[in-house]
Amino acid sequence: MDLDFAGKVVLVTGASGGIGAAVAEAFVASGARAVVAHYHRDRSRADQLVARGAASGVEVAAVSDDLADHAGPARVVAETVRRFGRIDVLINNAGAMVERSSVEDAPDALFDAVLDLNYRAVFAACRAAVPVMRDGGGGAIVNVSSSAARNGGTGGSVLYAAAKAAVSTFSRGLAAEVARDNIRVNVVAPGLFATRFHDGVTSREQLDRIGLSIPVGRPGYPHECAGPVLFLAHDAASYVTGHSLEVNGGRLMP
Repeated sequence: MDLDFAGKVVLVTGASGGIGAAVAEAFVASGARAVVAHYHRDRSRADQLVARGAASGVEVAAVSDDLADHAGPARVVAETVRRFGRIDVLINNAGAMVERSSVEDAPDALFDAVLDLNYRAVFAACRAAVPVMRDGGGGAIVNVSSSAARNGGTGGSVLYAAAKAAVSTFSRGLAAEVARDNIRVNVVAPGLFATRFHDGVTSREQLDRIGLSIPVGRPGYPHECAGPVLFLAHDAASYVTGHSLEVNGGRLMP
């Protein structure tokens, strides 16, 4: 199946590494009119995408903002519209576990940090993008959740799991709300992937234990999540909305 995004303006949050970078690169390779690669601090990968886009005739804009700032997501959406006049595809990928903590030891500040980045930012970006998409005749939103949304996560990650579960539930509700506007909303829920996501928050022992529970025998690689994201964002999935696609090597089979 040729997933051609010719003429489409795509916004990918958290595109400076891991799954987000792979998704942004895949949209460039699929001939999108323009790709906005959002990043927070690490601009190097975004700059690589800009160069790659220039070489292939796709305009790539690197946009920096802190999505944990309540106004950040709306600013990124507004900047995309300012530069390109529309948004056809929104990929809400940015997120982080922040740190591990038991519920009884979790301070309010950690609760706020995890929920602001992983859930509120998704809500705020969608709230800002929906009227833009409606005015443009429709669009597709893919929100990145996690297998933790279904299984509660591994030790000390309950706040992250709860935030991702909120993303999944929010996406189903939004899908029903905007379906008549020709806007589709779906979720991709990755399991364990070989990225920097777990750096500083997950021990080698924990990673090895999770890896042993994956039927395919290894973690995923970022490009293996890009395909599912692009499919749900493409007109090939025109009758798919409110769906959550698990991408976890068989570790979770709901």
